Amino acid sequence: MGTSQSREGLEVTDSDTEYEEEEEEDEEHYEDAEASSSSTSELDHVDTKLKALKLKYQSPSSSSKPQTPLPPNSVKLYLHIGGNTPNAKWILSDKRASYTFLKTHENDDNDGNWFLKVGSKVHARVSTEMQLKMFGDQRRVDFVANGVWALKFPTDDTYRRFVTEFQNCMFENVYNLECTEENKVKVYGKEFIGWVKPEAADDSVWEDADDGLPKSPPEPVRSREDLMEEFEEAANGGVQTLTLGALDNSFMLNDAGVHVYRNFDRGIHGKGVTVKFDGGDLRQQTPNKALLMRSETNMMLMSPMKDGKLHASKLHQLDIETGKIVSEWKFEKDGADITMRDITNDTKGSQLDPSESTFLGLDDNRLCQWDMRDRKGMVQNIATSGSPVLHWSQGHQFSRGTNFQCFATTGDGSIVVGSLDGKIRLYSKTSMRQAKTAFPGLGSPITSVDVTYDGKWVLGTTDTYLVLICTLFTDKDGKTKTGFGGRMGNRIPAPRLLKLTPLDSHLAGTTNKFHGGHFSWVTENGKQERHLVATVGKFSVIWDFQQVKNSAHQCYRNQQGLKSCYCYKIVLKDESILESRFMHDKFAVSDSPEAPLVVATPMKVSSISLSGKRRG
Repeated sequence: MGTSQSREGLEVTDSDTEYEEEEEEDEEHYEDAEASSSSTSELDHVDTKLKALKLKYQSPSSSSKPQTPLPPNSVKLYLHIGGNTPNAKWILSDKRASYTFLKTHENDDNDGNWFLKVGSKVHARVSTEMQLKMFGDQRRVDFVANGVWALKFPTDDTYRRFVTEFQNCMFENVYNLECTEENKVKVYGKEFIGWVKPEAADDSVWEDADDGLPKSPPEPVRSREDLMEEFEEAANGGVQTLTLGALDNSFMLNDAGVHVYRNFDRGIHGKGVTVKFDGGDLRQQTPNKALLMRSETNMMLMSPMKDGKLHASKLHQLDIETGKIVSEWKFEKDGADITMRDITNDTKGSQLDPSESTFLGLDDNRLCQWDMRDRKGMVQNIATSGSPVLHWSQGHQFSRGTNFQCFATTGDGSIVVGSLDGKIRLYSKTSMRQAKTAFPGLGSPITSVDVTYDGKWVLGTTDTYLVLICTLFTDKDGKTKTGFGGRMGNRIPAPRLLKLTPLDSHLAGTTNKFHGGHFSWVTENGKQERHLVATVGKFSVIWDFQQVKNSAHQCYRNQQGLKSCYCYKIVLKDESILESRFMHDKFAVSDSPEAPLVVATPMKVSSISLSGKRRG
């Protein structure tokens, strides 16, 4: 289920005090990536050892052998082999490689793209897909490029120069602008000094936002010692969508209908009960979105349009207790049919409200609230012919350019929206017309978004990383607020990134992308979420929220640019994972710091508990 400790983080250098070691010394620690092994005579072996000893222990007065000058941009190139097996190791691929950044024009791209070239073995476009990880104390960077590689630099200056060049090329590849301070301000805005100059950002707000919980001690990357699988069972007919409930039941959707699971303190168990899709036309396509409402007795089901687009033109309302589709609702505004990309509850806990009759909708350029009651305040009756029309209660249809992709709500009904351009917008619960705060994008589309119950933290998911944003600020009167309630001014803290190590990214597969990043689930004021989870390929990746917020955390040492956290736990499955979500906080037990994690693959549903033990 879990994965073993990676050797990726081990030092690849055999000497930090001398870059120009003799080749014989290198061969004692690393294998050459290209040369085949050959037997040597015992005499040659002794002679080699004597030469190495003479060089290593010669007296200061003895004459030094002239050293061959290093080539420009000289690095040592290492290759990681063996994946995550016990035999995994770094091997020396090129002792005297030279790197360069090249701008090439491909596919009639007039602006061109920057590529990193290292010797004859590495040629990769500078992008987040490389998953570059810095080890400043080792003068080393690791990255992915048809394999996992490491560069070891001869001096601190050459290391820092490389990192700066890499980040500059990344900026230009993303924004098609030269990486200057002026252009950074142009892209990010004057208020976002933390984006422009991460090293100058004020991190105090991260500590000020502490919830008072004790700090977690540092944990090894890819730990599995405190993960325990409680339940695993085959999903009858396969899994399409998993919807967790906060009360007695959770639900899994597939072509056959809605399968009911019982919620326990240790996870979810199938009840053997299936609610067939009855009374509505759901035979065309399995719903890809299910929204629980009215004390989790009703479920709104949304299916993509028949032409394969993500958008939907109507909803089906399922009465879970009777198993009947009781209504088919149409999306309509000003007498014209419209579509929706996504739906969500008005607040993080409103699905528990027995009288809930409204919910939120999102389309590329629309953000609105839908009401199932008619204009006179009465709940609409089921139409005998045609579909009843959802009432556009409030919202805004933007003229162009928003490219909304996903959204989520806080405990009080404030709304966070993620966009194709990477922007994350915060809307108050009273106005959907204009965002109170709009965080600039980092160059990657936001594919899903979540927010803590108190609205202090926002989590955005991209294909290659997660971005965690603190929304707290101090207004002119000295009061602490969130960006949902007012404009944050010019002291907006820098975001933090959650990433996979290059090795884990490579093991997850280049075609697999992060999806479904979420906080753990609380619906009570004063409670703080404790973990974050996201899915990539066969991995469910879990971060300790307290650890990520801790500015003194070991991951953040010796980094340049935005702080990136690489300490996480991994749940590994034998097939790609569809959903990874924490159950409601009420299902956490005394010996666990968190409610169980539910992991759904196409054919199985598993529940995993986190142990309450703490390492020293």
